[in-house]
Amino acid sequence: MGLRAVIFDFGMVLTGLPDKEAHDAMVRMTGLSIDQFEELYWADRHAYDEGKLTGVTFWQKFGRDSGLSLTPADLDRLNELDARMWTTCDPEMVSWQQRLRQHGLRTAILSNMGDSVLENIERKFAWIHNFDVLIWSFQHGIAKPDPAIYRLTLERLGTEPGKTLFIDDKHPNIEAALALGMKAIEFKSVAQLRRDLDHADWDHSLPLP
Repeated sequence: MGLRAVIFDFGMVLTGLPDKEAHDAMVRMTGLSIDQFEELYWADRHAYDEGKLTGVTFWQKFGRDSGLSLTPADLDRLNELDARMWTTCDPEMVSWQQRLRQHGLRTAILSNMGDSVLENIERKFAWIHNFDVLIWSFQHGIAKPDPAIYRLTLERLGTEPGKTLFIDDKHPNIEAALALGMKAIEFKSVAQLRRDLDHADWDHSLPLP
């Protein structure tokens, strides 16, 4: 059974590792330990991805929860650094997506994403518009691993689950895709993805990354 579409996560799949300098600058701004910062940063990230918080209200809540007095300028700077942290690129994966389209497959990005980070991505990466479908979680009020956001992506692509490959770096997101009958690969590196695709019994004509 040949594949008709490939759905990519954005962060850590189409992108490289988070920008360490931007991360470290945020930690320095807050004056918190790395452990304290990480705990507070991730505590409300899912709500941000679901659109229940904006970039501004996310950092305002971070300030309240940490006992920090963040000025409007601080909020702008934290949003800027947060966006920069996630705005890296993996050229091998971007190149592969282009070859998949040339091969006749439809492609999509399905990403848990907040508004301020997306603004920076859209400014920096024109290549995201080479995808047939773009699903950013905050715009729909749902986020992975909610099955509804996978169904929305499949509907927009016009493909069946069994003919659609989903690639993500987080295991719960992969499990959710498999539960819907999709093909799925948990991404760790381009080399590992190449091996998994080579060994899969889905479509031997598929170009490898």
